[in-house]
Amino acid sequence: FISLCVLISRCDSSMPPPFVSGAGAAGPRLNNDRLYKFSYTTEVLVDRAKGSKDGSAGYRISSDVDVNLVWRDPSSKDDQLIQLVISNVKIKNVAPRSAKKNIFQGATTQSLLGEKKLAALERPFMVHLKNGKVSSFYCYKAEPASIKNLKRGVASLLQVQCRSGKVIENDVSGRCTVEYKAAQGQVTRTKALETCKTAETGFTTYIQVLGVSGESSSVTVFTLEDGFIKSAIAKETHILAVNARRTTAAKIVSRQSLTLVAIEAGPFEAAGKNVASVVKSLDEKLFAVGVAAEKVKSQCKGCQSLFEHWQAVQKQFEPDSLSKAIAPRSFLALIQSIRKASKDEILQVLKHSSKTALPQVVDAVTSSQTPDSLDAMLQFLNFADPKGMVLQERFLYACGFASHPNERMLQALDISKGKIGSKDIKESVVIILGAIVHKLCQKGGCELPTVVEVKKMILEGPDSTQVESDIQMYLLALKNSLLPEAIPLFSKYAESEVGAYCTISLTALQRYDVALITDEVKQTVNRVYHQNRRVYEKNVRAAAADVIFSSNPSYMEVKNVLLSIGNLPKELNKYMLSKVKDILHFEMPARWVMGFTFDLMIFLLAIGLGFVPTLGLDILYSGSGVLRRSNMNIYGASNGALLHGLQVAIEAQGMESLIAAKPDEGEEDLESFAGMSALLFDVQLRPVTFFKGYSDLMSKMFSMSGEPMNVVKGLILLTDHSQVIQLQSGLKANAEFQGGLAIDISGGMEVSLWYRESKTSVNNRGAMVVTGNVTVDMDFVRTGMEVSFETEASLDFTTTVQFSEYPFLVCMQMDKTTFPFSESLTKYESLPSGKSYVSRRGHKQLLPGSEFPLHQENSNMCKRVFDSDW
Repeated sequence: FISLCVLISRCDSSMPPPFVSGAGAAGPRLNNDRLYKFSYTTEVLVDRAKGSKDGSAGYRISSDVDVNLVWRDPSSKDDQLIQLVISNVKIKNVAPRSAKKNIFQGATTQSLLGEKKLAALERPFMVHLKNGKVSSFYCYKAEPASIKNLKRGVASLLQVQCRSGKVIENDVSGRCTVEYKAAQGQVTRTKALETCKTAETGFTTYIQVLGVSGESSSVTVFTLEDGFIKSAIAKETHILAVNARRTTAAKIVSRQSLTLVAIEAGPFEAAGKNVASVVKSLDEKLFAVGVAAEKVKSQCKGCQSLFEHWQAVQKQFEPDSLSKAIAPRSFLALIQSIRKASKDEILQVLKHSSKTALPQVVDAVTSSQTPDSLDAMLQFLNFADPKGMVLQERFLYACGFASHPNERMLQALDISKGKIGSKDIKESVVIILGAIVHKLCQKGGCELPTVVEVKKMILEGPDSTQVESDIQMYLLALKNSLLPEAIPLFSKYAESEVGAYCTISLTALQRYDVALITDEVKQTVNRVYHQNRRVYEKNVRAAAADVIFSSNPSYMEVKNVLLSIGNLPKELNKYMLSKVKDILHFEMPARWVMGFTFDLMIFLLAIGLGFVPTLGLDILYSGSGVLRRSNMNIYGASNGALLHGLQVAIEAQGMESLIAAKPDEGEEDLESFAGMSALLFDVQLRPVTFFKGYSDLMSKMFSMSGEPMNVVKGLILLTDHSQVIQLQSGLKANAEFQGGLAIDISGGMEVSLWYRESKTSVNNRGAMVVTGNVTVDMDFVRTGMEVSFETEASLDFTTTVQFSEYPFLVCMQMDKTTFPFSESLTKYESLPSGKSYVSRRGHKQLLPGSEFPLHQENSNMCKRVFDSDW
């Protein structure tokens, strides 16, 4: 009977039915002159996604918590000032451990926290509870942020409303949408963590395939008895996984438990007009410091400076290491150090790097994407000096691959207004500007002043000049930008008399969302393919066909393309047949209409000796059998998203004069040319020219060493995800996922008039490392985990053409060498004293190499080529 008298405001089965808004719903009420004694525990665990509690790293904090009413507004029973006192604090392992592996063995709470922090944690604090919501939080300003956050975590378990409904609440997690579901004697609070607004924000990679996805939940179950909290049990879970490899994942679990142990006689309610005056009268040092968590500044004792770090890893940045996994691993670690460094510290590293390692250092500094790293690069590079082209282009490419560029980077890159010593660099600047515009528009920044200015420049660019190379430059920039406003321009230049304009425009249209490709654009593309107005080069018609097939073609469009195949030049005919087979095999967008028309056109498949492209490889020859265009594509897919990871295209034209062969129709006046173009991770790079013109060809043929020409070489930050996870307990987790790629793509062409043989090659060398780090650092104890995988790979594509006889012998080879793959998982706990526990697991394997079989005709041709060599 006495217990019932001291507890008022029942929150039981007699409550009104649930309602949507929850506004004004009463929460728990405390009685005057009573002391509510609770036991409290909170724990945090980190592990792999499917790990068990026993194998996790983490710790548990337990204590007693005394709660009493300090003041109540006479006009509102739900307007209360409450005092909380934490005592008897203990810190232990979450899972049972042997003494040897227990970092808390023999340690006292005071030795772990320190006398001052323990005193601060046990110092009384106050909460203003209004209608069941924590309105204000009062404590000493000078208390460490980590201690105040732990207190806020306890206070979060007093926040509850007795009626069902959705509301927006403020607590230690931030400002979040919360849903309450009330039942007899119980209320369940579900917090939509994705809605929480906090002061600390992170960033993530724009490209979904290379990004990190997460799942999170937060549920607190309150048991109520006679209007007050009998217990509150909370569980919060966060799972983060790399999209490209879902097993590379980490899980954070946080639990809280607040249980009423006893009710005793307590202090009487204080007198006062309002909360502020009451708090001041009781303790002048108490201040309202906000309900949301404060940022905890981590202190690194004995950490290396950036220059010391660089000295330790500089050998891993030499070119010879770029095909090894140690290169991207060192690259990722250096980025973390650079992000904490000042501009002067970064400049020191740049100025003391060797000439051969410096390009890789530029990759790391630019990829760091901090204001200091950008300022350091702009000060270090002199764009007016054409001799610095290698470093300048590495800087520009790293900007193009930036995971989270901002307007300031775009402003810095808009150096086309200033003096640029190299024409190639000017082209790269404009092309990369388009890539950054695309990324800024993706995150809603299309109307930023600098973005608007750059958009205007590249949209007006093609029609503002008569210089062929400049027009190509602007078209490539627009291709990177994927601006909807550029589609009419691409449609216009797709019908140009200049083949390069047509090819760029058509390949750009293929990258757009199908919904943006209008009927008018489709009509233009069909005119190009069917040559309704003029004759086009074969590679232009092939590009037009690709657009038709990828743009949800109509029945008649597909039917007309299929009917045309029998009337095409022989090599284009083979190319189109391979495309048709590819679409039917891989279920591309045109397959559904092909099903209706294919039965009418089945006889066409017997016309030529076409082959099915393998591994995204398209080959187009001239009528004389010389390579016209080879196109190798690698795509990646994850959760419905598609990434164009790599495209390497080698193009040659006007080679018939060397062998006295007849040029194809529409290609009689083409200048001899060979070059390579690369698109890497959705970013079009500046094309590379092997030779242009007969005199240039002759010069390079006699001076040709056979060594490949570099197309892309360096270190690229693929995955870049940083996230602060503020837990309801007041603890805070930091998640850092990064993926680095060391890449070396080169290509070359050898022509021997003596042996009447040509050879083109694309050599891909690379190593990739992806790491995920999750840490919970509370000054006095640190726990966390690292999950990672790494691999090294090599892929070579070679085309050999013998033109000693007619028709030419053409052999294509694609080889993959044996490569290693390894995964590792490390979990750890450590104390500032140096005492630590580390658990490591992992496995390694060798994946066999192979030569990819392309098609039987090619195998037969290769046998003839190499038999003749023998």
